[in-house]
Amino acid sequence: MNLSVEMLIQCIILLPLLTAVGVMLAQRHPNLREAISLTVASGVFILVYLLYQQTISGQTDTVSWITLLPGLNISFKAEALSVLFALIASFLWIVTTLYAIGYMRSHEEQNQTRFYTFFAVSIFAVMGIALSENLFTLFIFYEVLTLATYPLVTHAGTDKALRGGRTYLRILLGTSIVFFLPALIGTWAIAGNLSFTPGGVFSNDASPLWLAILLVMFVFGIGKAAMMPFHRWLPSAMVAPTPVSALLHAVAVVKAGVFTLIKTLVYIFGLDTIGELITTDFLLYLTAFTILASSLIAMRQDNLKVRLAYSTISQLAYISLGVLLATEAGLIGSSMHIAMHAFGKITLFFCAGAILVASHKTQISQMAGLGRQMPITMMAFFIASLSIIGLPPTGGSWSKYYLLLGALENEYWLLMATLMISSLLNIAYLLPIPIRGFFPGKSAQSTAENTTTSIQEAPLSALIAIIITSLGCVVLFFFPQPVFELAKMVGIAP
Repeated sequence: MNLSVEMLIQCIILLPLLTAVGVMLAQRHPNLREAISLTVASGVFILVYLLYQQTISGQTDTVSWITLLPGLNISFKAEALSVLFALIASFLWIVTTLYAIGYMRSHEEQNQTRFYTFFAVSIFAVMGIALSENLFTLFIFYEVLTLATYPLVTHAGTDKALRGGRTYLRILLGTSIVFFLPALIGTWAIAGNLSFTPGGVFSNDASPLWLAILLVMFVFGIGKAAMMPFHRWLPSAMVAPTPVSALLHAVAVVKAGVFTLIKTLVYIFGLDTIGELITTDFLLYLTAFTILASSLIAMRQDNLKVRLAYSTISQLAYISLGVLLATEAGLIGSSMHIAMHAFGKITLFFCAGAILVASHKTQISQMAGLGRQMPITMMAFFIASLSIIGLPPTGGSWSKYYLLLGALENEYWLLMATLMISSLLNIAYLLPIPIRGFFPGKSAQSTAENTTTSIQEAPLSALIAIIITSLGCVVLFFFPQPVFELAKMVGIAP
């Protein structure tokens, strides 16, 4: 297949939107509806892979849709970080759809057509974010993603779901209106340019004070990166069905947040500028606080999905910390961690959903002995936990190595200690879950034998998805080179 870069970019962005239309038209035919979702998701991944091959060979092109003002347009372009994010999102769209088929049917969820429709619209927004040529285009698709995921967060329609949805919208739209949009306008006023440019868009005579203020506004304004204190939307959104949680944590929302942060810091400010600003150290230590505080909060949660949500807040701060270090190693670590965390965390949420479907259990204290009835699920949970912790043989060990190396290069000893202590906290709040599942105490084992004898593994399609993503955690340890190559190209002009 010999498609131009321009054609690939257009198809990758628009096909998910056409999928949403196809899903709505097939609402009376569930098998067709889900076949459309899986088929197009697979096709989009193939197209992104073709774009990846073009990108690493140095081929690039810009696709313009609308020009509002000279230099202010909606346009798209592929570079290394764009392709990395698009590869992850498109592949996990396939896997999450496969998982959702088993989960939504077994759990007898209502409004499944609406779910698949807004899932596809969300992927459309993700691809628009990933391939944006400038900050203005990215901002538009960033907001589309917020609005497209709101019906997914409130899918259940209960009072609790609606409250969670209101918190979700209030924080994400609020941070965009109060911080992100004014920072974007400020950047346009100072630089006169919003195109993502290696080395940044600001001239040497730009005021360091204004740039320092803009940096803080962008970090707080990109609320999807869940930096404290603008993080509460993430645990609030856990009222959503598990496939939505997987979408939020691995495929779309939070990854769109840290992707946007990296793109802004690397291609609007430039790493050299970031390293010189007076607010950088403040933001670095804020990320360190977010890493440790969210890990400590996670340890206290008995609800599995809420524990995983606070874990995500901590892991996102790893990515923010890496790029704020303004070193090559830190940037590589951040870029790689987008991929490594995606596979680890989506597996953990898949397992949480499988446990809910099979046993109707949501509390960790209820899961002792569950590994005897659901060995594949609990083993997958264990493997994914190792990746989040950063232990071999899982991919998370590579990204955490480069993050530590980035802190070492700048002699940030306190940040190095933060990363190491956080890994110990990861062990404390993740590993006891599969350990208790396989090796319950005597009293817990007796209770488990009396109450969980009829529990079996999740539906086949959901189980296949769990196996794929958990194996992905291991494959990324032994074959990290494609991810590393793209991460190493981030910030370098094509």
